[in-house]
Amino acid sequence: MKSMQNFARRANLILGLILLSFFLVILVISFFYTPYDIHAMDVAKKLESPSAKHWFGTDEFGRDIFSRVMKGTQTAFFVGMVAVSIGMFFGTLIGSVSGFIGGLFDEIVMRLMDALMAFPGIILALMLVAVFGPGLINTSIAIGLMAIPGIARIARSGFLQNKEMEYVMSARLIGLSRTKIMYKHILPNVLSPLIVAASIGFATAMLAEAGLSYLGLGVQPPDPSWGRMLKDSQTYLVSAPWYTYAPGIAMTMLILSFFMLSNALRDLTDPRSR
Repeated sequence: MKSMQNFARRANLILGLILLSFFLVILVISFFYTPYDIHAMDVAKKLESPSAKHWFGTDEFGRDIFSRVMKGTQTAFFVGMVAVSIGMFFGTLIGSVSGFIGGLFDEIVMRLMDALMAFPGIILALMLVAVFGPGLINTSIAIGLMAIPGIARIARSGFLQNKEMEYVMSARLIGLSRTKIMYKHILPNVLSPLIVAASIGFATAMLAEAGLSYLGLGVQPPDPSWGRMLKDSQTYLVSAPWYTYAPGIAMTMLILSFFMLSNALRDLTDPRSR
């Protein structure tokens, strides 16, 4: 039984790293090279099936789908990085201060976080994008704001568990400031669940971006986005299914890689799983 669990952990880690590494290679290459200009249209070649010239076929404007899928990795990783950075920074800051101070301040802050968590995240993102306008930057910020309450609760839980431990009491006795105790001593001990949450948050952010782009409120044409490509391809699902399969499979594989890595990280950092 234990050997099967160890195999599952290693499989999650190895497969997740392989998939993520593959997309990172595609990401780097896409900055310097794509087989075709992602904006070049050739209506005479619209909706061509996959071939040696166009590996994933062409879209309704004759653009090369493989090139646009490659370029779409930039959008996916950009949104994930910005959203996770916003969620981790503000969520960790709010959760750490709330958990360390405790008392009435903690109650007020956590009730505010609970109120935000009770509000459907995608609805909040839709509202923010509708107010500030669609686009890559606004979409990334809106998705990042969605992640703050969940990260804050994880950070708060870790600080509540650690602030009464002996090493923290010793740091207080020698006169260290609250800031040093919080971020030099306690934070390193609560990083494990935050890293796992960041990995899950990365995948969730890309999925949210795809959803917003599908609704027309995310990345705007002609810039490539996997969610936007799925929206544009739904009309041709029967006549040109490859148009849907390419961005759909790419999105699924990348999100799967992050979920597999998050499971592996959770198992590696959780002593109860050893």
